[in-house]
Amino acid sequence: MKEILGDSVLILGYGREGKSTHQYLLEHYSDKKIGIADQREIKPIDSVAKLYAGKDYLKAVINYDVIVRSPGISLQLPELQAAINSGRKLTSATNIFFSECPGMIIGITGTKGKSTTSSLIAHILGKEYPDVRLVGNIGLPALDYLSGADKKTVFVAELSSHQLEDIHYSPHIAVILAIVPEHLDRYGDFSSYVKAKGQILRYQTPNDIVIFNPSHDIVAQLVSTNPAKKYRLSLKRRKDAFSFLDQGDIFIQKESNRPQFVLHRQEIPLLGEGNIENTLAAITVSHLLNVSLGEIREAIFEFRSLKHRLEFVGEYHGIRFYNDSLATVPEATIHALKALGDDVETLIAGGHDRGLDFSKLGEFLRKRKLRSLVLFPPTGEKIWQAMAKTIPKERLPQRYDVSSMEEAVRIAFQTTPSGKICLLSPASASFGLFRDYAEKGNQFKKYVKNLSSKD
Repeated sequence: MKEILGDSVLILGYGREGKSTHQYLLEHYSDKKIGIADQREIKPIDSVAKLYAGKDYLKAVINYDVIVRSPGISLQLPELQAAINSGRKLTSATNIFFSECPGMIIGITGTKGKSTTSSLIAHILGKEYPDVRLVGNIGLPALDYLSGADKKTVFVAELSSHQLEDIHYSPHIAVILAIVPEHLDRYGDFSSYVKAKGQILRYQTPNDIVIFNPSHDIVAQLVSTNPAKKYRLSLKRRKDAFSFLDQGDIFIQKESNRPQFVLHRQEIPLLGEGNIENTLAAITVSHLLNVSLGEIREAIFEFRSLKHRLEFVGEYHGIRFYNDSLATVPEATIHALKALGDDVETLIAGGHDRGLDFSKLGEFLRKRKLRSLVLFPPTGEKIWQAMAKTIPKERLPQRYDVSSMEEAVRIAFQTTPSGKICLLSPASASFGLFRDYAEKGNQFKKYVKNLSSKD
């Protein structure tokens, strides 16, 4: 199905994906009249028929045959709904990619673990396939990587809820990781967020594949009516699991055959139980695509954690520093604390408020022996209240409220004992004081290294 029909195309949102779409249209649809609309001011662009910038940018949508929506722009905006009702075609860079991709697409979604799982899948498949391309929400716009692809090209696509909510296609292989509340400021409620994630399955057929952990009830419900072939993974041994963890070892099991050993848990160079599940998903995809167990093992041994995901920054003055700035939901921070164990004595948390529930994190923190809790607004107060409501004052960690990363790191150096860990794991989005999680993590790493050289 062609996504670009008609004579005129409006690119709605001119960030990374919007710019990628613009370049792709210039190369492949040079006969179309192209417009660009963005709430921010945009410098003049020679190849664009018209620019629409500022608060009234959405008025442009009614003037174009096709509207290519960037993921950051809500599908529910009244102006977009009015354009759809008047016969305009609404699409996205993700839809264009799926419609024009000649090769196989493996799509990965879930709340956390998408980037690590996608990167590990691409790394393992590279042992067997000569042309594997990692694309999508990981920061690699898919349209930038279509050039030169053919039917033998394998695309590994990380897909966010924003990219999936209006998708018209499904990947041949869909991997769905755990889904927990996130982006509630955009979706309004958890069920709408889950529905957006579930769109990855909507167009699958009996010839396609879905990989999931049935212990995640929400994911299991999404998969239950899906016609695709189902491959299960599990953190414990079960008869219906294709890949599973049993007594510290990872196995695969094909139908009625005996389980085959893959590797020991401690050989996985990634921290935390969440990364065991990510590894199981990558093993399942790779072995279904005929990568040998030897090649899978070799690739896993080589793999290293990604930036901002339980990233070891270094040891300074005897203090180990870890950057987990991509932990934008409470569950991710819990996973990080479990992975690093009782040596964590300073936690830096808090950030943008998306309406998430911090009660589980508060309950978990009540059982820990933190020395210092360094908190960014506005969710820092919510995290503190969730933890402090049932714990005696004498057992509370020392609280520090901060408004800059330099201040947070300075406190960490002053209060964390030698031999212990300082962990940045916000349990919240980073907007407000920081542009995004990457800027927050990069500032953390910068100040750790800068302040370590000072007495």
